[in-house]
Amino acid sequence: MQVTNAALDALHRAQFSVTDVLRRAQGDALGAFGLGPSECAYRVVTSGAHWHLRDYADQITSPCLLIVAAPIKRPYIWDLSPAVSAVRHCLRARLHVYLLEWVPASRSIGNNGLDDYVDAISKCVAHITSDSRGIKPLLVGHSLGGTLAAIFAALAPRSIHGLVLLGAPLCFEPQTSDFRDTLVSLVPSTLSETEPFPGSLLSHMSALASPGTFLWSRLIDAALSISDHAALDIHARVERWALDEVPLPGKLVHQILEWLYRENRLYRGSLNVIGTLVGPFSLSVPVLAVVNAADEIAPMASVKPFTDAMPAEDVRIIEYPGEVGVCLQHLAILVGRQAYARVWPEIISWLNARR
Repeated sequence: MQVTNAALDALHRAQFSVTDVLRRAQGDALGAFGLGPSECAYRVVTSGAHWHLRDYADQITSPCLLIVAAPIKRPYIWDLSPAVSAVRHCLRARLHVYLLEWVPASRSIGNNGLDDYVDAISKCVAHITSDSRGIKPLLVGHSLGGTLAAIFAALAPRSIHGLVLLGAPLCFEPQTSDFRDTLVSLVPSTLSETEPFPGSLLSHMSALASPGTFLWSRLIDAALSISDHAALDIHARVERWALDEVPLPGKLVHQILEWLYRENRLYRGSLNVIGTLVGPFSLSVPVLAVVNAADEIAPMASVKPFTDAMPAEDVRIIEYPGEVGVCLQHLAILVGRQAYARVWPEIISWLNARR
């Protein structure tokens, strides 16, 4: 009997859904040894079917900063521990911090795509603007969260005051990165978009596309961190976070892989979002981008061509070399001690200049 591609896809998803459960159980075991998340207090101020808006401030202040978390895994990478926390760092800088958290995909929630995710950002921006008496928020995102934030900013630039992109790829031309090229060659274009996509399947695909990033560099980082207790603690906490798999909507995964990675629609200005074409030509707000030179997921070649094509004059790129004790270099800007000592003061200064 012939097995169809659809049947194989369904089988793989079922297998990796079990893997999600097993990996989360491993993470819970590490959490029992004190490596779980240690998030600061927040309240949920508004929600949608597949998202929640967290507010970390006790009262309305300005300027307001909306963090767009990546839908991959849990958002506590932004608040990993009191020692390395972008949320706490921004609160200490007297920023009013909000965070957009995504609800894990399921059949009951619905199969959401780019339009739905961008619409959620729009609703959160509108809520924050209303609460702050008309003051537009600043937007910040890391990785896919940054890419989603950039898509929204290109769609509605007048609704925000500025955009900070941390390790967020925007340009997906061939040879932009080995990760991009290998991922596109590995993933078939016939990938189903109707069922939830297991997080561990995405992790597996990423490891195949860039074993140096997701396997070997992690082992080397662990070895280099052994003599440094603080570095080893951060490394272990990131490993625990990496096990906290969540399923993504099949529609979103399909659109990200096809429309962005394979067809590069965002950079080419042919990405249709909520009925509007967006690209670098429509992103006219001030932008600060941080690029880790050791990060293969979002190298300079995936950022600078896009920012060069933007009409905005207030565009700045900060490049830093990465560091030991972060487990994954792609996360270094959120968990690295040197990042908080040297790069984050520049980020806060840039944000404060736009109060």
